[in-house]
Parts: sequence; structure tokens; C-alpha cells
Amino acid sequence: MAGSPNELAVPSGLGPLTVLVVVAPYHRQVTDLLLTGADRVLRSAGASASIAEVPGALEIPTAIAMAARTGRFDAFVALGCVIRGETSHYDLVAGESCRGLVELGIRERLAIGNGILTVDTLDQALERADPSRLDKGGHAARAALSLVALARLFAGSTR
Repeated sequence: MAGSPNELAVPSGLGPLTVLVVVAPYHRQVTDLLLTGADRVLRSAGASASIAEVPGALEIPTAIAMAARTGRFDAFVALGCVIRGETSHYDLVAGESCRGLVELGIRERLAIGNGILTVDTLDQALERADPSRLDKGGHAARAALSLVALARLFAGSTR
């Protein structure tokens, strides 16, 4: 929920930022809501956002890795939706897309907010994606901005 005690604050004083939002629009009804939430948060922080679409959640880490090599982006937001089906494909996509983002963030020291939903039903996805409800797109954008703020804090450390 927007305004809940567990919600990250949008960091202030970051100056102009360029953020790449990578979205897998397989469930467009859901990802459009995720994009709305992320866009609202990025705009409130004064960030400039570009959007790149990829075929599916598995391609999100690769797209972020390619974009990171350009040096044009301060942060990244990953958005997508994986809904459990009748096969083990869900487990593969959910686990590997998350693993890819975590490894990429650690290895390359990238500020990545993970907004890839992994749910059992479309109703669960819509609740999580809706900016007026759980707003996971906004949360992913806040996470990316928070990581930028931390990186800058650590870079300015005197230790």
C-alpha cells in the first residue's frame, strides 16, 4: 500500500538521474500498472526515464547488462510478471530472472530495482501492480533510487 510503514522513501537531493526501465510486457495489463507506479516515483525524484521492452522476464537481466555497458544510465528498474502455470517453466523463469538481476547488480555494482512479479494468479498480480494498492512498480523504482543514494554515500566515505 502506498504510504505503508514498510514503504521506502524516495531519496531526495540525487540531482538529475537517467534511469532505464526494462519491461517484459507479456502480461501488459499488469506491466502497464507497474510502469505507471515506477514512472510516478521516478518523476517525483526528478529522474529522466527511458523504457526498453524485451520479450520476457528472462531477457531483462541481459538487456540491463547491455545497457549498463553504455554508461548512459544511473539506475535500472526491472518490470515484468510471471504467473504460475501448469508446468515447471514458472519456476525456471521466476528463479533465473531474479538470480540474473542479483548477480548483475553485485558483479557490476549496478543500482537495480526488481519489480518482476512472481504470482499464482492474475488477481494477485493486479493487486501487486496497481499503484493505488501495493504499487510494486513504484517500490522497484524507489529501490533503484535508494541504491544510487547508497552508492554515492559510500563513494564519499572517508574510510
